[in-house]
Amino acid sequence: MTGSEPCRSPAEDAGRADRIRHLNDQFRTTFLGGKVMLTPGIQDHAGSALPSLLMQVRKFDRFDARNDPYAEHDFGGFEWEGETIFWKIDYYDSDLLMGSPDPADPAVTTRVLTIMLGWEY
Repeated sequence: MTGSEPCRSPAEDAGRADRIRHLNDQFRTTFLGGKVMLTPGIQDHAGSALPSLLMQVRKFDRFDARNDPYAEHDFGGFEWEGETIFWKIDYYDSDLLMGSPDPADPAVTTRVLTIMLGWEY
């Protein structure tokens, strides 16, 4: 915190988390509205099965307090073809130079979804 952030009520914080979660779900399930990155391990391992892997990321819905403590749906993991797969969503400014000033505002945020093998995390 820089000291310049506005104080928000718990209801405002919950509404903000709801908005971020909605934007993350929309992006993750469509891959529209951001950038999708594949690590070298995924590129090497997936090969012609990449469409199947991408579908698993899109369909992921096993969020719980352990993997989603802030209820933003910004991280997930699953087993696929004998490998642990992780994916995560990061929030950057529009120029991809630094973190987003407000992940709840798509006008100032570029979402980047990275898909990786577990050992690459």
